[in-house]
Amino acid sequence: MRAWRVQTPGPIAGGPLRAVREPAPEPGDGELLVRVLACGVCRTDLHVAEGDLPVHRQHVVPGHEVVAEVIGGDLGTHAIGDRVGIPWLRSTCGRCRYCLRGDENLCPDSTYTGWDADGGYAEFATVPADFALPVPSGYDPQTLAPLLCAGIIGYRALLRAQVPPGGTLGLYGFGGSAHLTAQVALAQGIRVHVMTRGDDARRLALELGASSAQGAYDTPPEPLDSAILFAPAGELVPTALEALDAGGTLALAGIHLTDVPSLNYQRHLFRERTVRSVTANTRRDAHEFLAFAGEHRLHVTTTPYPLDGADRALRDLSEGRFAGAAVLVP
Repeated sequence: MRAWRVQTPGPIAGGPLRAVREPAPEPGDGELLVRVLACGVCRTDLHVAEGDLPVHRQHVVPGHEVVAEVIGGDLGTHAIGDRVGIPWLRSTCGRCRYCLRGDENLCPDSTYTGWDADGGYAEFATVPADFALPVPSGYDPQTLAPLLCAGIIGYRALLRAQVPPGGTLGLYGFGGSAHLTAQVALAQGIRVHVMTRGDDARRLALELGASSAQGAYDTPPEPLDSAILFAPAGELVPTALEALDAGGTLALAGIHLTDVPSLNYQRHLFRERTVRSVTANTRRDAHEFLAFAGEHRLHVTTTPYPLDGADRALRDLSEGRFAGAAVLVP
């Protein structure tokens, strides 16, 4: 099969990925063997490739927004020909206090697709059957792929942001995850303001129904009840906090964030403003979001790349050359 591996983590311009041809993987106990139909290109893949995240598996195959067809393995409740999704969360212990209380995303023994185990920048992959997600009908593989991380993690970030009914939400950064989260929030009757770089991203935000769209460091036109920081830029944290109304909540959606500058207590935190991080997701989050996507037709903006162009897709992601999400199509 064709695949891409992270040969030596480093700046994406230096070409840390290497294209390889190798045998298809063998599924282990409890694992499905799948044929990859599409794989989204997530900023977390960029962090893995560039070494922002520590190496968990040498020469890993990135990719964790995988739409695939079951072709073999330990099927369990699945069947040959089923269409499934492979998300970021790959396994948990199921026994620790976090798993037992429903917070499996905090499991210290959790593993992740495209970081601890090979992912979807390939023609074939494996996935534990218990963590393979049912996917909603009505979407083709290319539009489904971003839902499996960008959509799911955005949904969890929205939960963590605790927007009050009819409230105002600010989104900092407007890529693959934010453009889906905005649609969920709008469907819930929330007013959305977008702060992001790039004319294309701002135009997309307004087309999707955002009340305003301005530069990343600009002040929104009204105080925010909640905000979500999608951009991996810690320097935006004070800006977002200052835009919050009293009692507001800022959720940090990324797995990686550059250093946060020092905060002024009166300007940024006083009057019960709250900062909350987001760590992966639970399967419950995934099922809830994918059910929502099945009931509400989401507009998924994608830019397709052939599998052979995975390194180019990551470079374009790094440089903000497209709105929405990039997707590899083998």
